[in-house]
Amino acid sequence: MLDQTAVTAGDLMTRDVVAVHPETTLLQAVKLMVQHRISGIPVVDDDGHVVGMMTEGDLVRWHEGYTEKQSRWLEMLAEGEQLGPSFVQAIHAERHKVKAAMTANVATVTEATPAREIASLMHNRNIKRVPVLRDGKLVGIVARSDLVRALAEKLTAALAESEPAQVSINEALRHGREETLSPATGARKPAATKAPDNG
Repeated sequence: MLDQTAVTAGDLMTRDVVAVHPETTLLQAVKLMVQHRISGIPVVDDDGHVVGMMTEGDLVRWHEGYTEKQSRWLEMLAEGEQLGPSFVQAIHAERHKVKAAMTANVATVTEATPAREIASLMHNRNIKRVPVLRDGKLVGIVARSDLVRALAEKLTAALAESEPAQVSINEALRHGREETLSPATGARKPAATKAPDNG
């Protein structure tokens, strides 16, 4: 469905993108993700170029091997619980930055990239979101949910276009039935018979 349309990243993308810097603290980045209810956030340098992506998966991998107490902090975050003072103090004390947890060399697209190519990219790379660049700088992001929404809209439009044809067929059938009934009694008109040949 999407490959038969002219839908592009520019049509689908979220333009008001929340992003962080490599030197942003993990605490600030995590709080942004929770606040905006997003599971991944682009990482950009001073010039607005994408240098990485930080996701929930990156955070889980980053904290592997940590103590049970530190693991519990991340579980609390995932459950939407209030950040505990000990978690805040530990993050600040350790001074971990986004660059320590982010994934570098992320896949990106331009505004002109067709939705079909974006879907293939997400599938092949097993990713849920793709930054959209213009002249090498971040201008938007396309998430998997954006593709699903676009597909739903296309399917709805296709269904709407097919409904008039279905109505006309139904009307034709009804009209045909009415013509076989007598206007006065509602009884069926007798079928035409061939006159006997007396010759």
